[in-house]
Amino acid sequence: MTTTIGYGVLYYAFSALLAPMCRDLHLSTTTATGALSTSVLVSAAMAIPVGRWLDLHGGRGVMTSGSVLGTVAVIAWSQVHSAAQLYAVFVLIGVASAMVLYQPAFAVIIAITPPARRSNALLSVTLVAGFANSIFVPLAGQLIHSLGWRIGLIILATVVALTVPLHGIVLRGTSPAAPAIRRQDSRSPARVLRDAGFWLIAVAFVLHNAALAVIAVHLVTYLIQLGHSPTAAASLTGLLGVLSVTGRIVTTVAKRRLPITAITAAVMTLQGGAIGVLPFIGRTIIGAAISLILFGLGFGVASVATPAILLDRYGDQGYATIAGILATPTTIGRATAPLIAAALVTTIGYQPVVLGSAVTCVVSAAALATTRRVIAPDNNQ
Repeated sequence: MTTTIGYGVLYYAFSALLAPMCRDLHLSTTTATGALSTSVLVSAAMAIPVGRWLDLHGGRGVMTSGSVLGTVAVIAWSQVHSAAQLYAVFVLIGVASAMVLYQPAFAVIIAITPPARRSNALLSVTLVAGFANSIFVPLAGQLIHSLGWRIGLIILATVVALTVPLHGIVLRGTSPAAPAIRRQDSRSPARVLRDAGFWLIAVAFVLHNAALAVIAVHLVTYLIQLGHSPTAAASLTGLLGVLSVTGRIVTTVAKRRLPITAITAAVMTLQGGAIGVLPFIGRTIIGAAISLILFGLGFGVASVATPAILLDRYGDQGYATIAGILATPTTIGRATAPLIAAALVTTIGYQPVVLGSAVTCVVSAAALATTRRVIAPDNNQ
């Protein structure tokens, strides 16, 4: 519940608020969108310190504080009157996001859930949170239509405020049990940074996240360029969100029989092939739908696969710090890749960018598959 609210208000609601906010503040879309990118980059910068805190102290304090900060930031958002104020607010939102979204939620689940039940627990969170966009974008739109964007944000802030007692009460007893182990865990970054397999994992997920972000941001415009109406392009793009939930379920079930690294590499390869044929079969509704259905199956797989791969390779000691180290470059890639793609589109067009994203997915798969040949470090060192 709290992760869904966090993603819905701190990230997805922005799309519904963008147009009325730009009109009221006399900002360009590019300037306003830059505030959201700033939030994502700040969240990336906070990933490692938040991860270390989670390993040392557990999730209750950081997630409760993040909920308080998120509530205050959204209220402040409702009162901005300039670009400078908007960017300052989104720095706070970026800090709050690092404290309440997937990374801390996964760390809490991994700390308190027996290994046999972790996959289902992680899947449950990602399945519900996968609907954050579908819940909060229409909700924000209705609030804006009825009350205006400023009052709408105040109401959304009260929703975020509901997560304060939920985190404060439900997460009691989630702190690490043994101080000696906590001190040992704090050395985990050096262990993974010496592992060639970690760098291959990082390359795989940085490239994969970048490719997915490019497609997510530019897909509607590219489909319109292929000849689809704006309504059809938006509907086809909506397949990505629906299929991402299906892909998470399929991945979790397949993990019971196959190595998660092999499954994820196969999904990345499938995505590369699927988006690679879009320029050639995407001028028809059926062709575009086939391409995007196959591509969409892997759209949400990384959120399930990443913790599973890290746990398989490094165990659960120091998990949050290790996840934070990986989250920093992947989040930066996700934030900056669409901007780089936008610059490339103006010079070489959409088709080479889409085909480049396809190649990136295949390279990601190759990097991840190669990690199986690299011996994992001794987790007792």
